[in-house]
Amino acid sequence: MEKVKVIGGGLAGCEAAWYIANMGFNVELYEMRPQKMTPAHHTDKLAELVCSNSFRSNELTNAAGLLKEEMRLLGSLIIKKAEENSVPAGAALAVDREKFSSAVTEAIEKHPLIEIRREEVDRIPEPPAIIATGPLTSEALFKAISELLGKEHLYFYDAAAPIITADSIDWNIAFWGSRYNKGDEDYVNLPMTEEEYMEFYNELINAEVHTPKEFEKPVFFEGCMPIEVMAKRGPKTLLFGPLKPVGIIDPRTGKQPYAVVQLRKENKEGTLFNMVGFQTSLKWSEQKRVFSKIPGLKDPEFVRYGFIHRNTFIMSPKFLQPWLELKSTQGLFFAGQITGVEGYIESAASGIVAGVNMVRRLKGQDPVPFPLETIIGALCNYVATADPKNFQPMKANFGILPPLKEKIKSKKERNQYYARRSIEVLKAFIAANEIKV
Repeated sequence: MEKVKVIGGGLAGCEAAWYIANMGFNVELYEMRPQKMTPAHHTDKLAELVCSNSFRSNELTNAAGLLKEEMRLLGSLIIKKAEENSVPAGAALAVDREKFSSAVTEAIEKHPLIEIRREEVDRIPEPPAIIATGPLTSEALFKAISELLGKEHLYFYDAAAPIITADSIDWNIAFWGSRYNKGDEDYVNLPMTEEEYMEFYNELINAEVHTPKEFEKPVFFEGCMPIEVMAKRGPKTLLFGPLKPVGIIDPRTGKQPYAVVQLRKENKEGTLFNMVGFQTSLKWSEQKRVFSKIPGLKDPEFVRYGFIHRNTFIMSPKFLQPWLELKSTQGLFFAGQITGVEGYIESAASGIVAGVNMVRRLKGQDPVPFPLETIIGALCNYVATADPKNFQPMKANFGILPPLKEKIKSKKERNQYYARRSIEVLKAFIAANEIKV
């Protein structure tokens, strides 16, 4: 039996390999780590999370929550292992990243039809194959992809937030609470007065940052904007973003603080915390200096500093079908962030789409686009049909869904309707196309 090559052991690659193997086909999953590392990865584990440990909202009235429910209906390996290795995060799904990646790796390693090949792929594989190498595709393979696609590609810079130890937090100042008054009290809050905020703000916008090479112009994705870049838009920008104090009451004063920095558990034990929204390109020494200005973090102990890395994605509207197959080559699919979907769950979901349609090709069936009424289908349709002139990475959101036939004024009711419609349509799609989950 012909083996399917899946290039890349990230979230999308693991989902694709898992689905194809579960359908009875042999898979060779290629992952170049640890033979060759990337600027952002630290381990040899599959599905390693290099930025936040959060998979975002679990609520069906949130597009990210709805996408996760769609993935559950499709038998997602990533969501299953995320839920098994979750840490408290209110209405969100966050994971212990080490246990999560270890669990995914173990599942893939134990699958009898998946062979993991620890080597770099430096050329376009012959079909049947799925390229899911992510935003940190190796230089050699991306050169091959660029040559295949006529050198049409884009890039932007992504930034990750620092992780600090719980022992370095001043618990005389810090207190537990929810995020924006939603969910349980799963976040540590560091309140700021206006004076404290302005001192921090001025240090932040004047701090030294890592400078990219001259030929690389930074183009940051809005959903992962470095905090210092966001701050330079104006003194109050952060107050409507990551430092928004809405719904937070400082127990010491009984009042809402002027600004608040929030920390989220990075592991189940609660010994590590992620600085929520503090993606940054500051130099490491500057992170230590500037973030020490935050009340409650006088002497923060960093286990990982924030960083930036180059994320690369192809011009999908020119090259991909809505089922993520290359227009010019039958049996060659792309999946993950390299397609222009943005985010953990979005990447994993695209791996399912590529996996489902690869199986259809192997069975001699025509590929099928997922319904536009679903988040997963709308995302893939977006990357395949967006205006190439303004193509940018896209996260899950209700704005990419077809509009409702009737107007519903309440946002909550409207989103509930979207969710009901999506689930109904997806269940019918799964049954009609005999998709096994």
